[in-house]
Amino acid sequence: MDWLDAIKWDRDGLVPVIAQELGSGDVLMFAWMNRQALAETVRRQQAVYWSRSRQRLWHKGEESGHFQQVHAIRMDCDNDVLLLTVTQLGHEPGIACHTGRHSCFFQQLDGGQWRSVAPVLQDPAAIYKQS
Repeated sequence: MDWLDAIKWDRDGLVPVIAQELGSGDVLMFAWMNRQALAETVRRQQAVYWSRSRQRLWHKGEESGHFQQVHAIRMDCDNDVLLLTVTQLGHEPGIACHTGRHSCFFQQLDGGQWRSVAPVLQDPAAIYKQS
């Protein structure tokens, strides 16, 4: 797959990925992919990331049911960042963040303090399996 070779993978074999919502243009989340995750994303047409904390592939929505349908994959001018255009599935409106919010970028700097500017749409305890 020469298209995979065009990407400048970091020393750990990863590339940063931004997921952006198709309709709204909202930036939903940031994650990482390795070659296998990107190949699986292309095959499934749903986002599959590399979880650095779990050290394994992570099919977005595998626990929550909040999958990301991928419409387009773009690469930046330096070939070292990817942008996914996605539809966030599984809850209306879409939940991309493990905090139960639409976007992971819900904290805004305001007067020298970080403030939440987006509501929790669903309690994370109701979304994720409890261990």
